[in-house]
Amino acid sequence: LFEPPVPPWRMWRRALGGLSAAAHPVAAVRPPASVALASLRVAPSTVSFSSSSSSGDAAHDTWWRRSAPGSPNPMGRRPTGPKGSPPAALDPGAPAGRLKKKRGGAQPGLAVDEEEGGSYCGDGSEDEGLEGLGVPLDAVVKVWCVHSMPNFSLPWQKKRQFRSSGSGFCISKEKRVILTNAHCIEWAAQVKVQRRGSDTKHLAKVESVGWECDCAVLSVEDDEFWEGIQVVQLSKKVPHLEEPVLCVGFPVGGDTISVTSGVVSRVEVMTYAQTCAELLGIQIDAAINSGNSGGPAFNSAGECLGMAFQSLGADQAENIGYVIPTVVIMHFLNDLLKHGKYTGFPTLGIDVQTMENAHLREAFGMAPKQKGLLVSRVAPTTAASKVLNAGDVLLSFDKETIANDGTIQFRKHERVAFSWLVAQKYYGELAELTVLRDGKELELRIEDFHPEESLVPVHLFGRSHEGPSYMIVAGLVFTTLSVPFLRSEFGEEWDCEAPVEIVHRVMNQRAQFKGEELVVLTQVLAHDLTVGYEDLENVMLVSINDITVKNLRHCLDIIEGCSEKYLRFSFQNNLVLVLKPEDAKKATTEALEQHSIPAATSPDLAEPSAVLAASAPTTPTPA
Repeated sequence: LFEPPVPPWRMWRRALGGLSAAAHPVAAVRPPASVALASLRVAPSTVSFSSSSSSGDAAHDTWWRRSAPGSPNPMGRRPTGPKGSPPAALDPGAPAGRLKKKRGGAQPGLAVDEEEGGSYCGDGSEDEGLEGLGVPLDAVVKVWCVHSMPNFSLPWQKKRQFRSSGSGFCISKEKRVILTNAHCIEWAAQVKVQRRGSDTKHLAKVESVGWECDCAVLSVEDDEFWEGIQVVQLSKKVPHLEEPVLCVGFPVGGDTISVTSGVVSRVEVMTYAQTCAELLGIQIDAAINSGNSGGPAFNSAGECLGMAFQSLGADQAENIGYVIPTVVIMHFLNDLLKHGKYTGFPTLGIDVQTMENAHLREAFGMAPKQKGLLVSRVAPTTAASKVLNAGDVLLSFDKETIANDGTIQFRKHERVAFSWLVAQKYYGELAELTVLRDGKELELRIEDFHPEESLVPVHLFGRSHEGPSYMIVAGLVFTTLSVPFLRSEFGEEWDCEAPVEIVHRVMNQRAQFKGEELVVLTQVLAHDLTVGYEDLENVMLVSINDITVKNLRHCLDIIEGCSEKYLRFSFQNNLVLVLKPEDAKKATTEALEQHSIPAATSPDLAEPSAVLAASAPTTPTPA
């Protein structure tokens, strides 16, 4: 009767190459049925949406393009963020430096030189005739970034750096805060900002990055940059349909500022291509192109109603762009103020099934007027796992009734996925749930929201080592399974190209304890000791000497503490690799020198960790 739940990343497919983020199967509560049973895959510049029930014909695919930075680089989207504390205080509601409306003048800002035959030249007056727009154009800046991305296939190296450009805008002059998209400064080695009409690029520092909401905060130390800059005022309301919108930024096609206009077409919970998080978004018909990312979208009052971040590909539709609403931006900023750092948008970490079938509702003891969602699975590492069970019917969240299709009332004649209700909370807050369990209605409470442990990370930011972890033993290269690794090895169609066993783990398995990782033997470097093992690549490591592997550090500890005659590595499909510990240790040094590898382990494995202390007890498994 029902299609099996499919991870959200299969819904998005990207047409151009480059770095991108994909969704994690446990990242968020599934949206309504029409989206919940879709598959999702993400990429920097382009993504596609196709139903999981479709035949797979390319003619049925809808291509999405996110507004990537405006240079010809293939990346165009994602987050990276140097670590650092956020500004001491942010003032998103600071008065906007709005321009006064120009009165009179057919050609404002232009002077006619009659002696030279009527040629026009700008005299710099009247701000080039743009005052009539009523928006603070001088608050909008161009963001230049040099990206230095790790090589996930050769984790001890980095790829060749490349440059891109995007947009941003000032939201607080006193605190020196500039807002832009996270994907504009992903894997940033250097960030510079340039004001409109200026010939100077100023070095900027990334203060904080919100990966799920695709927002980033920048700051500039140079006093000259802040002289006379205008400030954008963030609107506190979500716009209604048909409200006018003005998008400002520095897209491709030129070097100067660009202004496009349109109206609000749709407001709903949508997939953010950055990490495939499900958050509220605004669809507009104003043109949003590569380079518009991070630029503000203004309403008729000159207030910012959101920030441009992705768009629908022109091969399928025209002038369909998407804007991050200010309620999402404000949540990001308030999170920085509340916790001193970005913690994220909460999710319940559950899989749900709609209750639109009358027989299904009757079988679970629901009254005729009761509505809700059936909980099919609860992730073990979530806060909800302490109160929710599989088979519960979730009736309400924080006293807000959840419909049988998984939506809640947003505004009159408007409904959105109930995951947006959860996302508006902050980690550490209290949440109240009403569930139907065994025919009885129960009131439950989540005392302390905390993030779910990610078994297969969508990104590696926010860690002490923001790069791939690896370990080399006698030429055997082990790394942790992550979406960036899968993209590096198998491309954007990794869920079709990667080994079935790995895809199955990614899509259906969830972390059972804190610190759990999936370890992969990604390749075997040439060495005399590894002769005959060359075909073993991209296989899942299950155990070492019959000890189940918990994570990469655990592997290192088992190998270093081995006192047996052999090191026996057991992989998926009962594959076995055997080495002698002493010979393996000697071969490791030789392999590193032979292949010019600087270290046998990544920096994070060279430091002590408390991860294993929180892990499940070691259990032997048959080879």
